[in-house]
Amino acid sequence: MVLALMPFLAANWLYILAGVLCFVTARFTIATSYASSLRTTQQRRRGREHLSPDQAAELPDEDLECSEDGDDDGPAPSLPADLEHVPLQFERMSEDEMRARARDFYRVMDRRRTVRAFSTDPVPMDVIEDLVRTAGTAPSGAHTEPWTYVVVSTEELKQQVRDIVEQEELINYTQRMGDQWTTDLKPLRTNWEKAYLTDAPHLILVFKQQYSLKEDGSRRNHYYNELSVAIASGLLITAIHYAGLVTLTSTPLNCGPALRALLGRPANEKLTLLLPVGYPAPDATVPDLRRKPLDDILVRL
Repeated sequence: MVLALMPFLAANWLYILAGVLCFVTARFTIATSYASSLRTTQQRRRGREHLSPDQAAELPDEDLECSEDGDDDGPAPSLPADLEHVPLQFERMSEDEMRARARDFYRVMDRRRTVRAFSTDPVPMDVIEDLVRTAGTAPSGAHTEPWTYVVVSTEELKQQVRDIVEQEELINYTQRMGDQWTTDLKPLRTNWEKAYLTDAPHLILVFKQQYSLKEDGSRRNHYYNELSVAIASGLLITAIHYAGLVTLTSTPLNCGPALRALLGRPANEKLTLLLPVGYPAPDATVPDLRRKPLDDILVRL
């Protein structure tokens, strides 16, 4: 049979060789790709300690939920496995009461304004503590509660915060922000000087925790930490206004690392908001702005 195939092999040896090379190349490529994919999966599952906090936070949810050990049982939950579930404390209202409460609360919150001129009059610390307690009632991914609230009340420390912020804000306004951004801010009469940081009796600095450490030193993932802290910040701002105080949602650009160092916060925390809290100055003014009407923000389906 081999002798019978000789003429065929002699005539087509080039094509046969090409086919064999293609086959070998394909098998090698598939094997290499599979091995690389396997290594990546294993690294994501058991090697998240090699990633920076920012890289770990950016991994998709399906990676975060994979078993770290690759066994059938999967990782142990951060909350107790036998966590008790208790009856919901809930009191149903009549429709008339719902309507009245919803409208009354809207009227209260519709008077909320961003204030940049603060009185130096003191505000009791127990009020600030209750405001932070309210923020702490916010929902969070897997109940990780990924927030830290640092309250700065001493004159010396407030001045240090102001020095850091104003140093960066001067650069922001003159170099980083660009013509369009600074032009858009002109009607609001803002600039790099931030007197409210020393006038307000309290500053609340909101840090998001990108992860935390368990007792054994391993990391506890903080799922949706950005969104969780944003929701909590909304509750905090609402509570501030409801308590009869005012604030300003300050997001000092490029000040986070210096302020984190000043306040002695750990590397897993990142500054998201700086809120001066107090009473408005007697001569405080606010821009005559109008909010969008309901039909511009609500879609009924």
